[in-house]
Amino acid sequence: MTEPPNEPRILLSTPHLGGDEERLMLEALRSNWVAPLGPMVDAFEAEFAERVGSPHAVALSSGTAALHLALIGLGVGPDDEVLVSTLTFAGSVNPIMYLGARPVLLDSEEESWNLDPGLLETVLANRARGGRLPKAVVPVHLYGQPANLPAIMAICDRYGVAVLEDAAESLGATCGDRDPGTFGRAGVFSFNGNKVITTSGGGMLVTEDAALATLARKLASQARDPAPHYQHSMVGYNYRLSNLLAALGRGQLRQLDQRVAARRAHFTAYQAALGDLPGVEFMPAAPWGEHSRWLTTLTLDPATGLTPAGVSATLDAAGIECRPVWKPMHLQPVFAGCEVIGGAVSEQLFRDGLCLPSGSNLTGDQRDRVIAVFRSACALAA
Repeated sequence: MTEPPNEPRILLSTPHLGGDEERLMLEALRSNWVAPLGPMVDAFEAEFAERVGSPHAVALSSGTAALHLALIGLGVGPDDEVLVSTLTFAGSVNPIMYLGARPVLLDSEEESWNLDPGLLETVLANRARGGRLPKAVVPVHLYGQPANLPAIMAICDRYGVAVLEDAAESLGATCGDRDPGTFGRAGVFSFNGNKVITTSGGGMLVTEDAALATLARKLASQARDPAPHYQHSMVGYNYRLSNLLAALGRGQLRQLDQRVAARRAHFTAYQAALGDLPGVEFMPAAPWGEHSRWLTTLTLDPATGLTPAGVSATLDAAGIECRPVWKPMHLQPVFAGCEVIGGAVSEQLFRDGLCLPSGSNLTGDQRDRVIAVFRSACALAA
């Protein structure tokens, strides 16, 4: 479908540059320190750790890499079970498979769309009776909304199971007076191009565990031993973030509060303009935290004739990008053999869910255009 004449296509969530990024990247370029590691990486790690309230931060090439190294640090290996949200992106589950471990996919709760603590309690109780607890639990903080960490942490602490938070989508959110990603043994963030802040591609592992952070740094640098020659006693990975991209990340981090405020403002405007439409329900705000609204997401009641495919087609014809809600992992062919606990909630959210353009550089005029076309799509379906 073609875009309207003279109207640039409105994309879902694009990088938003400004502030100090250019100056910091030029500083890195002029120093000729553009290879992996360097002073910009050190500074980015320190500044990020301070921002989220974690003693240690390790800058890496992606959020997926951060999850992989964190799982290794938690001792996950072949045939271990790892409980993980089924309503997520594949990057939350792939690293479990890298290690030969077995993902057990848990359904969402309606209150937050995140991992259901009631199901978690049931699974851990059953596993405890069978004498084999999972190695870790990976709750995902979906679309910028923290999972119910008070409940999840209490349950996992009771059974002695480590929590690894996938906070890839939730930078800038809060859970009580803390940042998601800082409750479990480790947390991971993503700086992919569509996230709240970006390093083009990159991620961060945060943890209170100094030994885990040290291991992650070693593994990410090909696990080179401290020797004058190249010596390796374990398998490593090429996962470190470059000094140049860390400079970009430092500039982006300084704008985090403004970027989150803009996304929250988009959600508020969409909700005010579209919330009266029959069959339209926005992602709820759970009471235990503050949503960053990385993406504005909603569901459409098929009983009203509204479907994500139909609304998306109208938006696309008008030059507006939108996306379905994540397809649950238990519906993905690659994870078809994995055990799934529940599934009805996440399947319904996938069937009925839609994400609207939410970038912090989306203009008011562009947002008004999205709203007008969305309303016309609903009128057509009525």
